Order: sequence, then C-alpha cells, then structure tokens
Amino acid sequence: MDGCFVRAGIGKNTMSADDFSSFLIGGTNSGCGKTTLTLGLLRSLARRGLRVMPFKCGPDYIDPLLHRQAAGRISVNLDGFFGNVESAWHRCVAEADVAVVEGVMGLFDGRDARGTDSAGAIAAQLKLPVVLTVNASGLGASIAPLVAGFVRWQEDVQIAGVVANQVGSERHAELLREALAKAGLPPLLGALRKDEQFRMPERHLGLDTAQLPEAMLESLADAVDAFVDVERLLELTRRPHPEQQWPEPVAGRPLRRKLRLAVARDAAFQFYYEENLEMLRARGVETVFFSPLTDAALPEKVDGVYLGGGYPELFAEQLSGNASMLAALRACAARCPVYGECGGYLYLLESLTDFDGRCFPMAGLLPGHAKMNRRLTSLGYRECQGRWGRVRGHEFHYSSLTEAPAGPALWQAVGRDGTEKPAGGVRGHVWGSYVHVHFASNPAALDQWIEEMATCSS
Repeated sequence: MDGCFVRAGIGKNTMSADDFSSFLIGGTNSGCGKTTLTLGLLRSLARRGLRVMPFKCGPDYIDPLLHRQAAGRISVNLDGFFGNVESAWHRCVAEADVAVVEGVMGLFDGRDARGTDSAGAIAAQLKLPVVLTVNASGLGASIAPLVAGFVRWQEDVQIAGVVANQVGSERHAELLREALAKAGLPPLLGALRKDEQFRMPERHLGLDTAQLPEAMLESLADAVDAFVDVERLLELTRRPHPEQQWPEPVAGRPLRRKLRLAVARDAAFQFYYEENLEMLRARGVETVFFSPLTDAALPEKVDGVYLGGGYPELFAEQLSGNASMLAALRACAARCPVYGECGGYLYLLESLTDFDGRCFPMAGLLPGHAKMNRRLTSLGYRECQGRWGRVRGHEFHYSSLTEAPAGPALWQAVGRDGTEKPAGGVRGHVWGSYVHVHFASNPAALDQWIEEMATCSS
C-alpha cells in the first residue's frame, strides 16, 4: 500500500510527468452520491495506471479507509479546524497524476452558518475546481437553477462540471444535460444510473467495518467508465503541480534513542488520522502494527502503545477472551505510555456492554464502564486542554460511560456550544478519551508524547 510521502507508482502511468489533474467532489447535500462517485472514480483511475492521490475533507475516519481500498493509496484528511489543509496537500500531491478530494456534507456546509471549514472553503483555499454531485431523482430542468445557485454563491469556488446521480434513463440524462447547457452553466460530465447494488451500507460506528466487497468497487468503476466522461473531467481540471514545497513535519528535538510504538490495527481498531502516524515516523518513531484480537503478545521492545478507534463492540467477547494480550498490555502499561482514542479508550476501561446487553471485562487500565447505544451519543469537534497542552480533535461515537469515572480527566474539552467538560481519564502511564486528536493542530503535543515514550523503561 503506497503512502503519500514516498515516490511510488501504481502500474502503468498513462500521463506525462508534467500533467496533474486535481478536483474536489462536492455535493448539494449529504446523501447525494459523493462517496459513490469518489470510490468509482478512484478505482477507475487506478485501473488506468494513474498515480491517484485521495483526500477527504473534514474529520471522517471511515471514508479514507474506503478510499484506500479503492485507490490502493493512503487517503489523507484535509481539515481547516485541524489546520493541516495546505501542508498536507502540498506534501502529498507532488508526484500524483490525479488528486481527488471528497467533500463533506453539502459543498458550503461547515462548522457554522458562514460555512467555516466547509468543502467549499477548502476548494477556495487550494484553488481546486469542483465537480458538483446532484441527486437527480425526480429532477428535470430544475437542475439548472439548483446548479446556478451553487455556481454563484461564492466567487472563489469554481465549479468545473456536474455529475448527476440516481438518473432514470438516457432521456433523463439528456434533459439534464440540455438544461445546464441552455443556461450557460458548467457541463454535465456524467449521469450515474439508479442501481441498488451501489447503495452504501450503514456507515455509523458499530454497524459496519469500513470495507466494501471488491466486486462492488469494480462495478462502481465500470459504471463511472460507462456513464462519466472521465477524460473530459481530467482535461477540465488539469493544472501545473504546486511550486511551493512544504517541509516534512519533523520535530526540532532529536531522539535520545530509537523508539518503537506498537499501533493496534485489525478489524476492531482501524481509525487513525494517517498524518498522525506520518508525523510520528518523521520524528524517528518506528510504528509497528499488532492485533489485539488475534496476537498473543505485543511486538518486542516497544516504548508505547497506540490504540485507535474502531469497532471493539463487535469483537468485545474476543477481545475480552484474549487473556495473554490483556496481560501483555497491562505489563507494558506498568512502564510505558499507553494511549487510547474512542474504541481504544473503551478497550482500556473496566468493561464494555455491547448492543445486545452483554457485558465483557476489558483491560481495566482506566476507570469506567461503557455501554453501546442505538442512537448517536456524541458528534463534533473538540478543543482540548490537558496533558499535552492544547490540541484539537473530533468525537463520533454511539457508546457512553455508565457514570463519570473516578480520578483525573485527560482533557478539559470544549464543544461547539462552548461548554467545557472533563473528557477521558489518566492512570499512571495510561491515558485515553473519546477524542480523536489530530496532532497537526499542535505538533508540540506530539513531541511531549514522544518525550514520555523516551523515558520508558524497556
């Protein structure tokens, strides 16, 4: 699997070295087909032998995993709240033939009524042309005033073309195409047909595993090849590679010694901001992956453990039953930093009750008990102050603590409404919370974590 910070091609390259197409796939609203189009395009472009670099606007953890599966390259989040938009973009597109950015919600939907940190704001910041996705079910000539509103809403956002989704027939597609052309609006670049096989499975935590059948991805790519003018899309969005070079995110502090960080990655733990891992590696920390589900022990000679988010509730019985891994984790926690986010935080607690009401003991390294809920419990950005200074992150989870845990909190977290609440817990070398932290928001916080690992008694 290719990363975005290394030179690597994917198969046969059909574009010249100077060619570079880049665009943002925006939508009129959530659920209009952005992800369907993005995944189909990523797989289609990769099948052509192009080096395609995927990105996701906002803090989402699931879509980047689907991008990675479709494109064969790591997908990177771009988020204005985290402050990494230009730095991540310039580092990752230097050797791409095509860069595809999937937007979030509607094109101009952001953190407030002004559209702060929206996909449109990111398109304007990076001067990216937009491919506007429209759910055309039940829509005919009215597509013209709808698209016209998006075209004229923000002067520094350029809409290069439109792709209609949920189109009923070729005649329907022709009606949409003519309506846009007669109004002098951006052209219809594609018209994807209604097809139940392309319906995305349930996306929220606890009900899906962020992996699609390969046959579905191939079918999506086939549909894109059949119903989207990909060559015209690439031509309309072609431009020179960025001239500005951004340095790798290397810290100023030299490591006292080589460090190894065990990173949980399996079906139960898979949500990480890839840039966090890249920032660790750029600072000289070796990341070694392991599975809390199936491994009997941690990797050898590690100086810390990183437990990301995921689906521990789907594997609670197996996690609880892997006694040797739990023992290894507890032994490591006696001398080294162990950090858990969201699903990783649940694994560190005393117990987890799944959707069926079954309660399973967990690692018991942090105080507290959690249970799964059928409704979303928490969603939104967080500004956190605590152990590593001030950092920014995001919460999205269906579980909740059954009561406030004893002991100190890891963070004082401020939500969108300005309310400050304690978040997570700390016990010895172990800390965790529901917040997925993005260290681009404060690289000095990452340096402090590394400093704590450096003092680990191996």
